[in-house]
Amino acid sequence: MRSVELYQDLNESKLRTLWLGTALRLCVFAGVLASICSAQGLPMAAPQSVGMNAAKLNQIEALVNAEIAAKKLPGAVVIIGHKGKIVYRKAFGNRSLVPTVEKMTVDTIFDVASLTKVVATTTSIMILVEQGKLRLNDTIGKFIPDIEDEHAKRVTIYQLLTHTSGYRPDFDLSEKWTGREGMLAALKKERLRTPPGTKFVYSDIGFIVLGEIFSRVSSGSDSNVDLDTRAISLFSPIGMKDTSFRNLAAQTPSDRIAPTENIKGQNSYLGSKYEGNETSGGTILRGKVHDPTSYRMDGIAGHAGLFSTADDLARFCQMLLNGGIVPPPVGAGSTPSKDGTPYRILSAQTVAAMTRPYVISETGETRGLGWDMNTSFSSNRGELFPLGSFGHTGFTGTSLWIDRVSQTFVVFMSNRVHPDGKGDVTPLRAKVATVAASAVEDTPIEMYRLAESAYQSQVAAQIPKFTEQAEAARNAWNGPQPSTTAQTKTVLNGIDILERDGFKQLAGMRIGLVTNQTGRNLAGKPTIDILKDAKNVNLVALFSPEHGIRGDLDQGTISDSKDEKTGLPIFSLYGETRRPKPEQLKDIDAIVYDIQDVGVRFWTYTATLKNVLEEAAKAGKPVYILDRPNPVRGDIVEGPIADEDKLSFVAAHTTTVRNGMTIGEHGMMMNTERKIGADVRVIKMEGWSRSMWFDETGQMWINPSPNMRSLTEATLYPGIGLFETTNISVGRGTDTPFEVVGAPWINAIELSAYLNGRRLKGVRFVPISYKPDASVYKDEQIGGVNIIVTDRNEFGAVRTGFEIACALQKLYPGKWQAERSVRLVVNKKIVDQIEAGLAPEVIERSWQNDLAAFIQRRSAFLLYK
Repeated sequence: MRSVELYQDLNESKLRTLWLGTALRLCVFAGVLASICSAQGLPMAAPQSVGMNAAKLNQIEALVNAEIAAKKLPGAVVIIGHKGKIVYRKAFGNRSLVPTVEKMTVDTIFDVASLTKVVATTTSIMILVEQGKLRLNDTIGKFIPDIEDEHAKRVTIYQLLTHTSGYRPDFDLSEKWTGREGMLAALKKERLRTPPGTKFVYSDIGFIVLGEIFSRVSSGSDSNVDLDTRAISLFSPIGMKDTSFRNLAAQTPSDRIAPTENIKGQNSYLGSKYEGNETSGGTILRGKVHDPTSYRMDGIAGHAGLFSTADDLARFCQMLLNGGIVPPPVGAGSTPSKDGTPYRILSAQTVAAMTRPYVISETGETRGLGWDMNTSFSSNRGELFPLGSFGHTGFTGTSLWIDRVSQTFVVFMSNRVHPDGKGDVTPLRAKVATVAASAVEDTPIEMYRLAESAYQSQVAAQIPKFTEQAEAARNAWNGPQPSTTAQTKTVLNGIDILERDGFKQLAGMRIGLVTNQTGRNLAGKPTIDILKDAKNVNLVALFSPEHGIRGDLDQGTISDSKDEKTGLPIFSLYGETRRPKPEQLKDIDAIVYDIQDVGVRFWTYTATLKNVLEEAAKAGKPVYILDRPNPVRGDIVEGPIADEDKLSFVAAHTTTVRNGMTIGEHGMMMNTERKIGADVRVIKMEGWSRSMWFDETGQMWINPSPNMRSLTEATLYPGIGLFETTNISVGRGTDTPFEVVGAPWINAIELSAYLNGRRLKGVRFVPISYKPDASVYKDEQIGGVNIIVTDRNEFGAVRTGFEIACALQKLYPGKWQAERSVRLVVNKKIVDQIEAGLAPEVIERSWQNDLAAFIQRRSAFLLYK
């Protein structure tokens, strides 16, 4: 075993250099400090001996075990440190359930997922900064000059670290590539989605770029130092003996590694096949990274790929609380460097710069450099740790939170994605942090107040500057654009592709067509007529959704009928049954689905597609989905996830409110995730990209339903439609449905003033009085607001809906029937929060982890860039 003297003999530059392989190649498996052999890595202390309440800490066990019993996670390890000592360290439940049951142990090695961003990548980047090899205002283009997007070349290291670069969350997983070269090819073509420095979007791509920049900067110096030494130079001096990248199975007995997900059926979107523990039900990942983008980069990436233990991460947290100084080995007085002083990983100034608040939005959200602080991702702070404390989460179920005021940290480690990817530890991590904070008894309340006051002062001072700079960046972005910027062009829908290809995909088949008035080609000819006239296709039956085959019916049920022009039978899927009957399918060879979607969860046409898929699977008939644009963009995802037990015909699947998917992609997701088993074949569009609005496709708008009369109304629908099942008029019975909300008890001037005072992006509210001639409050004069979208690219429809909901609850308590909104919100926790009077930003923050999980789920089914 190598001793600490080996590292002391290296010069300081070598000791601090972490080489990430081709792009963060860390392989820490040797060179552990000889003096660090204790299981816990930091000294243990009785809680009361260092100012912590043991009885309160003991409440954690019941909280964790309750969530394990509810199958939210298989097991966990929790470590809490206070003032350099471990006061709580315990394992719960099991680390493996499939293919065998294994008890969780405190030395279990976990895939820490996005903790990689702060533990490895941020630390490595900041070491280069303090060595003078990198500056925070250096740009991507300085290091990766062959990127095509001129805007991306100007993104700074600071913007990458604070997730304000403008990059989307992840690469498109439908693109088949592997390795560093594949990543660089994808990065070369990747384009920013928003102006740099204007918007916080949590981005794996940003940290992949940071990893690549680190690799390129480091490779120019100390080339005589081997990769293992470079890796050891960061983690081994800290005593992190079980922390490494890549394939642990080759280095570590598998019985110490927590398995993650059964990835059966998920191989299709990877450039290379997942490998792991094969079972009769699929492949259980164990010792190989769970994140698919990191996996196809050989497990070495700036955003994910690190494996570690709770003990190792406890030492890392304590190093930060020590201002960059390595905590001493157990039983030793210090960890000396060559000159006898305590060994230092980072300077105190670097740690301070890395963990101070940086404003990243006009509303005052903050991040550190790499670290989370006060954003929608900060739920693991709990309720009591002060603003200004910092931490991070990992998708697999891991998290860190660190409070320098009380000198306390919380390490929570779980593999909540094992075995089926459905676990959820978001509430539990918050509860554990709250209990830990409540147990601190030796920190005067005045210290917390001073710290939070200082935090608030820093934030308040930064908001005006951020707002000014963001506005300037948006103005520059909206000015003359590079020639590569997407422009309005003609998009060919699935039916246009079929027609162009001579219907070869359906040749010789008897077809049942599910459609309505929106099923038309680019020239406006109905899909019914197109397929009826096709010489090599036999159209034998029509199926109609809600509102009928022509889209002009707005009634409870619709009966079967006959198409006057073609003489074909029309089987209603919104009548006595809402799914095709076996006898209706027996004489057809395939089903074709061609209906315009609006990209929103509460939409019965989506449920109709699900029912068609289910019946087609039973009958053994393929389903061809003729794809069409998501009219409100395919790159924006908003809102909470639907509760599985509250799904209905107006909420068919556990998606977000605004899903950012085409109907073809949505159909593939439902088929796979609901295990329907249908033979789904999507006829893809040509010319469509995810950032397009409908008016940029060159297509004619056709009302998909009687009250969806414009793209403006479709843009508002994800937020305003949430009120439909309550005692609020959403404009049905007026000329502008979904552009107004009102009720007899609303003071229009008061509500508009309140909402405008919230300074929501891209929207204004105008007080109005109106009388609907149908639906809620028919023929009553009511007060309300007209919702004016001033910048649709900045406008958050779902956030606006919840802002209005919270305003109604605040201004008119007891008037609005909030409990009835659950049918369309489809999430009981969120409705409870509205009723409890929580602020919209708090409610929005509560669904961010679920939103991030959905975005990862969704990525497996995306067909377009």
